[in-house]
Amino acid sequence: MRRGRNLDAKDRQSVSEAIAQQRTETVSWPTVFAYGAPGVVMGYMYLLMSLYVMKFSTDVLLIAPAVMGVIFSISRIWDAVSDPLVGYLSDRTRSRLGRRRSWMLASIPVIGLSFLMVFAPPVTLGETGVIVWMAVAIIGFYGLASVLFVPHMSLGAEISINYHERSRLFGMRHMFYTFGSILALISMQIFISAEAAQASESDGHALLRATVFDHAAIAGIVLTIVVCLAVAGLRERPEFSGRAAGSPWQAYSDVWRNRHARLLIIVTFIENIGSAAIGALTLYVTQYVVGTPQLAPAIILAYMIPSTISVPMWLPLSRRFGKKRLWMFSMALTGLSFGGMVSLAFVDSQDARVWIIFVLAAFAGLAAGCGGTIGPSVQSDVIDFDEHETGERKEGSYFAAWNFVYKSAYGVMLLMTGFVLQLTGFVPNAEQTQLVKVAMVGLYGAMPLLCYGIGVLLFSRFRLDEAEHARIRAVLDSRAREP
Repeated sequence: MRRGRNLDAKDRQSVSEAIAQQRTETVSWPTVFAYGAPGVVMGYMYLLMSLYVMKFSTDVLLIAPAVMGVIFSISRIWDAVSDPLVGYLSDRTRSRLGRRRSWMLASIPVIGLSFLMVFAPPVTLGETGVIVWMAVAIIGFYGLASVLFVPHMSLGAEISINYHERSRLFGMRHMFYTFGSILALISMQIFISAEAAQASESDGHALLRATVFDHAAIAGIVLTIVVCLAVAGLRERPEFSGRAAGSPWQAYSDVWRNRHARLLIIVTFIENIGSAAIGALTLYVTQYVVGTPQLAPAIILAYMIPSTISVPMWLPLSRRFGKKRLWMFSMALTGLSFGGMVSLAFVDSQDARVWIIFVLAAFAGLAAGCGGTIGPSVQSDVIDFDEHETGERKEGSYFAAWNFVYKSAYGVMLLMTGFVLQLTGFVPNAEQTQLVKVAMVGLYGAMPLLCYGIGVLLFSRFRLDEAEHARIRAVLDSRAREP
């Protein structure tokens, strides 16, 4: 039954009292740890897919950049089916393990095998064969990753209904996710070294192929361990079960009708148009613009370390200044940090280019720590607003919608990146023209600056702050006490 009434007079209490009560509720550290643990393998796999697979495909497998851009874009189109379907079905799932954990457990074999396939194209495949193999592997991985990603994010919104404890949960997940990304950088350094050692050999990069296969297999083993840890250590709220929308159309119509969610969807899409170029072009910029491909993992590490260690700083700042202000600050800092990268194409000194990219990457990482902590927490609050309006709990549908928007934006930008590189005359493993370098830093710096700037302006209209959330929770608690 859909409901949207306000508090009765007899149940009404001051917002300040409601906020004070919520701030005394905490989630145990074992629960926080168990929730964050799967982020390790997700961070590892997603970073390699985002930063290394494009270059592995163009420089080792010799697939044209435009073709890879099309493959990545199709993978996002497939997400138009997989993400919403998993979100809706997980909302409606009834099992002994609950709505989310059963899906997380089922994700282990399908994600592990598809990830391994990405890094194991048979050497006997011809030009067309390797394109088909990589298309199936990449599209399959991103589609099947939804089986873990969407239920796991949804579970974070269920574990705690506390306005700030949610930030703590998602902050821990972000720290684990970034740590997994750091481990991926170590793998990338090994891959780049193996690639450089065999650059002049004619054996099809046999050592590199064997190395990436071994690392992908180990990632599958770690996936099994951390997901089983989460499934065993976490519990779901039984009172949320059986309260999903009656149909997928109704569920996603509710998402769009939710004014707070609608604004976040628009902001998320615009932001990720800019951030997708960062993931797609970091290795290209370090090799062809900065001229130091061997420093690529160190430069990315300069981004990852502040992103990880800054999380404990953002949590108290969120309590003092509010989630909205802090997230707007992180958007602005991200845009300005990457906007400064445009200068890389016009600085003659290689040493100066190295310093510029290291310093700006560190500031961007600082901002990412805030966004990774506060963003999902804000999204969880929006789901509570949906319950206030509809009487339903459909975390899966909401996080599926945001995940789809994120991936769609990434697909659009990858398609643009592939064609821009092709049209400007990109040649693999060669000195690039000034036009190609300017195109690279334009996508890498100017595009994020523009997109994050628009995001800040739009998000300034967001109105679901701590006081409003406390009012909503008071209404929901009052309903729960009704006979």
